[in-house]
Amino acid sequence: MTGGEAIGIVVALAAGIGLAAASGFRVFVPLLGVALAMRFGQLDPGGDWAWLAEPTSLVVLVAAAVAEVGAYFVPWLDNALDTLATPAAVVAGTLLTALMLGDAPPVMQWVLAVVAGGGTAGVVQTGTVLARATSLGTTGGAANPLVSLGEVLMSTVFTLLSVVVPILAAALVLGVGFWWVRRRRRRAVA
Repeated sequence: MTGGEAIGIVVALAAGIGLAAASGFRVFVPLLGVALAMRFGQLDPGGDWAWLAEPTSLVVLVAAAVAEVGAYFVPWLDNALDTLATPAAVVAGTLLTALMLGDAPPVMQWVLAVVAGGGTAGVVQTGTVLARATSLGTTGGAANPLVSLGEVLMSTVFTLLSVVVPILAAALVLGVGFWWVRRRRRRAVA
């Protein structure tokens, strides 16, 4: 592997991690964002994924994203959806990371996709479940639409950053992750 290939894999992994984090906030927003980026020539993950940018796929993804975003603004329904969204986020994070790593050797592509992509999406989705549960417990669900708004904004921002500035997207994901772990440890000690 040449230095240029290694850099390409690092950038692709960074994009995958950012998209996986976006999937942890909302499953269909990053899928739609990647499909649109492919459709408008901003991404070219190769022939195996070309179907994602087809008009039929775009219509389905728009409908799914709108339905998902809308449903999360309904208190109580948002908590029920988490049982479906958690495994779906892990699958989406894995697939989007694999898509971004399309030029990597297959074993590397799928190991990184499962570990980094699926793992990132699972951790972020768990955080959203906990945030919504805290909101439910403290406000009776009245603040859940605000939590949902924050989640859809984060999903959109991470999707855009992952396509445009993937290293920044991954750095933000990792930075927030380290900050959160340190914060939790400090609270546990105190």
